[in-house]
Amino acid sequence: MVPNKLTPNIAPILIEALPYIRHFHGKTIVIKYGGNAMVDEVLKKSFARDIVLMKLVGINPVIVHGGGPQISKLLEQIGKESEFIDGMRVTDRETMDIVEMVLGGLVNKEIVNLINSQGGKAVGLSGKDGGMIQAEKLTIKKDDPEARVPEIIDIGHVGRVKYIDPGLVRTLDTKNFIPVVAPIGVGEDGHTYNINADSVAGALAATLQAEKLILLTNTPGVLNQHEELVTGLSADEISDLISKGVIKGGMLPKVGCALEALAGGVNTAQIIDGRIEHAVLLEIFTDSGVGTLIYS
Repeated sequence: MVPNKLTPNIAPILIEALPYIRHFHGKTIVIKYGGNAMVDEVLKKSFARDIVLMKLVGINPVIVHGGGPQISKLLEQIGKESEFIDGMRVTDRETMDIVEMVLGGLVNKEIVNLINSQGGKAVGLSGKDGGMIQAEKLTIKKDDPEARVPEIIDIGHVGRVKYIDPGLVRTLDTKNFIPVVAPIGVGEDGHTYNINADSVAGALAATLQAEKLILLTNTPGVLNQHEELVTGLSADEISDLISKGVIKGGMLPKVGCALEALAGGVNTAQIIDGRIEHAVLLEIFTDSGVGTLIYS
């Protein structure tokens, strides 16, 4: 036998992946794609390869993407200032036109092209396609100590998911395509709404009864009070960390949508560090994984 220097290093990795390939075969995994993984060229390419490999081994990946920085950049170019209230973009009609153009066009088609260039068969969708995402208007309530009732703040064409029709995504899955979904919905009033991508990913995962929801972030995952990564958390443990102020800021909506997905029937949710090359594959196909696993 001719000795192979690669065998001692590569073979155990392939063997480790085998039970995970078997477990996830034929199942759906919803992935929210955002952060550094969307802007760094090396990370973009590794993400696309991860998705293509998943599909090739019989897993059905469904991608939901954001695009906040790209929207802000284009608004700046046309001389329109971005305004945020409680972390949500104030979206008038002109801003909504830009949001739809960036999310449903520029960003969505870039991701589709990226996956296709690595050998996949991706199809870009807006939540408006086929009436897939039905939305309702989102408003913000602010308590005023001097007022008897909370102040209602209108932030324009910002919505929340009311209902998702999974038919189009399921059809694409069965035809060996990879759906790439822009978080845009339409309301009963006929208006188009910009929806938080994390929320759309969580709601879509629950609707599809996905095996797993993965949220790519720019952090290692959920950190404890000592700034150390917590690799696994139950819903009760998350509630405790929130009440103690350990989980706060931008991590709150992410764990919130993860918990909603679990309540909707998704088996597990994972918040992972999208700044790591091939983070998705490492999470799915290795014993140690990356990031924080959240379970019921």
